[in-house]
Amino acid sequence: MMNVKVGTDRDVVNRLRGLKGVKEVYEVYAVYDIVTIIEAETMGELNEIVNSEVRKIESVTSTNTIIAEKYP
Repeated sequence: MMNVKVGTDRDVVNRLRGLKGVKEVYEVYAVYDIVTIIEAETMGELNEIVNSEVRKIESVTSTNTIIAEKYP
């Protein structure tokens, strides 16, 4: 989940869709502006995507990462 600068939602959504591991992106109207589903094999891979890719998008002002594990 993330917040972005006003008026940059669509640009950020489009940039997120091009990142490795990003499976779904939603523009929402709530406390957060965008919700993104990212799949990663390891915590290290997730950390790399979030810190080196998502948080470096200049319009992203804050992020909140929630980790979920899929059970069979």
